[in-house]
Amino acid sequence: GDLPLAAKRLFDFIGSIVLLGVVSPIFVVAASLIQLTSAGPIFFVHESLGLNKRLFKMYKFRTMIVGAEEKQAALEKFNEATGPVFKIKNDPRITPIGALLRQTSIDELPQLINVLSGEMSLVGPRPLPVRDYRGFNKDWQRRRFSVKPGITCLWQIQGRSSVSFEEWMNLDMEYIDHWSFWQDLKILLLTIPA
Repeated sequence: GDLPLAAKRLFDFIGSIVLLGVVSPIFVVAASLIQLTSAGPIFFVHESLGLNKRLFKMYKFRTMIVGAEEKQAALEKFNEATGPVFKIKNDPRITPIGALLRQTSIDELPQLINVLSGEMSLVGPRPLPVRDYRGFNKDWQRRRFSVKPGITCLWQIQGRSSVSFEEWMNLDMEYIDHWSFWQDLKILLLTIPA
């Protein structure tokens, strides 16, 4: 219904303002370290698919060297992820500061800006880069675009990188089918230790 969705949006709006206030010192430190240690912009802007497959620009702290996207094709043979996702353990494109930001998930904090602007939610299926979506071929996978993407989700608290692509999509469907305000709160609280 409309009421739970309005409540979720209000929760996202207030939550993102509060969290941005809390993490602003981390923001400043991370931004400074990126600037001092590698040439290029502070943010990495990802073209991602949101609600109803609408394209939006998702923000992250830049953790790779400039031009990393173009270098991906050469590394494709080392891909360790299943499905259309790309992941390699010791990715040579990641900067030393970038590795630290990824380990601590600090690189994800700028997505609070996306939550504030209404393109994302605090909790929901992780936004998929346009490139990864090209590997989508099943109808049930497309269902994940019936809700706003989120900063955290079931997949993130249940093993993250060790979860296969298929399992990840199944967890997203489970989230969409059993969505409730309380489930969102529970996932948010479980994200902190995860």
